[in-house]
Parts: sequence; structure tokens; C-alpha cells
Amino acid sequence: MGASITCYNNYTVWGDCCRLALRAAFFFGCELFDSGETRFDCGQTLLGCVLCHARTGCHFLYRVKFVTADEIEAVEDFVHAGADDGMKLLAGAGHGGKCVTGEASEVVEKAGSVSHDEVPAVLRRVVSGASLGSLSGADYTGRMIIVTGGAGFIGSCLHAALRRRGLRTVVVDRLRDGVKWRNLASHAPDRIITPDELEGFLASEPDVEAVFHMGAISTTTARDGDLVWSSNVALSQMLWRWCAARGVRMIYASSAATYGAADRPEMFRDVLEGIDSLRPLNLYGWSKQAFDLWVKREVETGAPVPQQWAGLKFFNVYGPNEYHKGSMISVVKVKYDEVVQDRAAKLFRSDVPGLADGQQQRDFIWVGDVVNVMLWLFDQPQVSGLFNCGTGVARSYLDLAHAVCDAAKRARDVEFVDMPEKLRGQYQSFTCADMSRLRAAGYDAPFTSLEDGIGQYVRDYLSRSHPNL
Repeated sequence: MGASITCYNNYTVWGDCCRLALRAAFFFGCELFDSGETRFDCGQTLLGCVLCHARTGCHFLYRVKFVTADEIEAVEDFVHAGADDGMKLLAGAGHGGKCVTGEASEVVEKAGSVSHDEVPAVLRRVVSGASLGSLSGADYTGRMIIVTGGAGFIGSCLHAALRRRGLRTVVVDRLRDGVKWRNLASHAPDRIITPDELEGFLASEPDVEAVFHMGAISTTTARDGDLVWSSNVALSQMLWRWCAARGVRMIYASSAATYGAADRPEMFRDVLEGIDSLRPLNLYGWSKQAFDLWVKREVETGAPVPQQWAGLKFFNVYGPNEYHKGSMISVVKVKYDEVVQDRAAKLFRSDVPGLADGQQQRDFIWVGDVVNVMLWLFDQPQVSGLFNCGTGVARSYLDLAHAVCDAAKRARDVEFVDMPEKLRGQYQSFTCADMSRLRAAGYDAPFTSLEDGIGQYVRDYLSRSHPNL
């Protein structure tokens, strides 16, 4: 005898679609469900979980995402949280309106065929015995992931990971006539558009799952305030509003530059309520702080927000695909270029009274760890907030120089030079991410040590003729 399943419609947060939570074994084609129908006849054995979307007012499926049975609890938690908080996110299937119907616990132990003639044939597969890692985030619908700054350093490394998952991607960036195209050479996106074309592209109402907003003017010595505001604040606000109106998730790049002259570990806390007191030292950091503050006001005033949102305060990131960054390239790459030419690794003298040369400390983070954090957030749609993205360990520039020399198999030779005038008063002599909030949210992967990260960077990329990811 078949069982029935409750359909959860959400017209406020997810836009023009509804979400179903099913435990399922097989998907077959060619069944059409009439508008308003809420029962699905089932007959197969429980093997996994499927998240499905149907168009507004109907229950024929046009999108299916496979996840494993272990992840059904996340769906249940989200449904219950929406009801318990009085958010009235869920509407009765086929009815519209804004009232809660059913519970996630009503998802049955048996499920069978649920489909429509628009469902692609690729959906007709068995969900059986797959591990959480192999199915998590697998999307078989053609929904897009937008990566702004996707040809840049962090953006292109993230893009490579998204493509490895088989996801469709749209990169928003300018390749120009330099070497940035090499950052995408081994994992070309489905489409590249320039930032000037972005608003028109979004107006075409593309089917987007999430936006990773990595694009920005990231030069810490930038001087054109109008350009920085337009690129780093106004564009970010436009994307936020677009995502909020359509139920699209948004993960964006903030920066540790927002912490300014903070010089003690307890001053690097990423609590949204405490960011008003931060005083960035440069225009870039101020622009990132301005958007974080705008997000804070949107959240606190109850304005529409993306279905999931996360801001990441990146600390000192290093790794492959940064080669186009000019003066903003990581210290690791600069020191490597010096030592492989048998020159001393040059470090700035300290401009802080009482702080020895070379003992300025930063939280250096391997780009692979940064990508892992973003993918974890992508796989945890219930997690939102502003988070630090560092290792939680501050290391000295002298430690870094020695690690580069060791990885390059050169003698430890370090020379101290005066700090350039344009950097004085704008130079952070200490950064260290407080990672407790991200850990509390559930992220438990270890971070790569400075020595291991630099060793991997030199061995797998910098020492090769084709150093791109």
C-alpha cells in the first residue's frame, strides 16, 4: 500500500517555487500532478533523501537535488525553526497563503515515483548507498552558481572546486589582456560576463542557486573613493537585494582589514552586534566595513535578506592563482621569488615601538582552507551570519620567511628594510582571527599550518612551469 507525503510551499523566502522533503529510492518519469495535489503514492524502500522544487501553484517537479538520509535532519530543523520562530514561511500545498502545514517528521519511511515530463532523464537514477561526501550538494538541474571575481585569486580557486562538483557556473569578471584567463584555463565556466553586464544579466531572471560575491577592488592602497564605493559597496547592495527578492543564497567576501588597528586577540571578534566600533585603517577596509554595517542594519530592521547569507572576513590568504595581483600578491609569493634568485628575503622593519623587526604577526591562511569554509557554508544552508575566516593562529613574518626558505631548500637569509612611507600608519602589525563562532556553527575541519601550506604552495605550484590551479 502506498504512503503519502506532505508538500511544503514557501512563497516568501524561496520566491516562485516550493520545496518538498522526501525520503526516496527511485525517480521515474512521466507522472503529472495537478495543481493543488498534495499526495504522492509511494511504494519503494527508503534509501535516501531528495529535495525537490515545483513551480508555483502546481506540483510538477522541475528540479531535484539529491542528498543523503543523514542530511534530512537539517531539513527538519529548518522547517521546525521557521514554525517555532513564528516566521510563517511555509504555506499549505496548493493553497498559497502563509501558514504552516504539516511537519517535517511526516516525511514517510517509504517513497517512490515523483516526476513530470519536464524532469530530465538524468534524474532517473537510483539513490543507493552513496556516502554523504559523494552526494552532498550534487545538483542535477542546471541551476547556476554566480561567482563574482571568479577569475581572481580566491574566486578562481572556489570556481575550480564548484566545477569539480559538476555545477554550472557564471563568472563575473574582466579578463582583459593579462594572465587572469590562466586562472580558469583548467576549469572554464559556462559563461563569463563583465561587471558592467551583471545587472542586465540578472534582469533576465536566470535560475540561480547561489551567489558567491568575491569581486572587489582589494588594493589596500586604493585612493579613488568613488570607484571603491561603487565596486565594493553599491554593487554588493544590489546583489544582496536581488538575492533577497528571489530566495537566492549569498556568500560574500568581507575582510580582516575591517579590524584596523586592533592589536589583541580579543579585538578580532566577528559578532555582528559589535562591528560598529571597528575603525579600518584604509579605504579598502572602510568599504568592506561599510557593507558589513549595511547588512547589519538590514538584518536588524527586518528587511528582506537572502535565503542564506554569510560574510567572511578573510585574513591573509595565500596560494595559487594570485599571480596577477601585482603589489597585492601574498608575502609568501614575494619571498619565494626573492629566495629562488638567491637573494635575501626582505622584511619590513617594525614601526611599532617595542616590537622587534620581523615579529609583526598575521593570521596566514591557505587558500584551500578558505575554499573549504565556503563549500561548507554552501552545504549548510541553515547557517547564516558574519564569520572570521582565518586559522585562529598568529604567526610572525620571520616565521613565514624561514618557512619559504625551507620549502625552497635555501639557506635562511633574511634582510630588514624600512617600511614604505605610503604604508606607515596603515599597516596592521597584528591580526588573529577569533574562530569560535564558525566552530560553534559546526565547522570542525582542521586548518593547514603555515609550514605545511607554504610547503604545498611551493611544491605543487610555484616550483612548476604551470603554477595555476
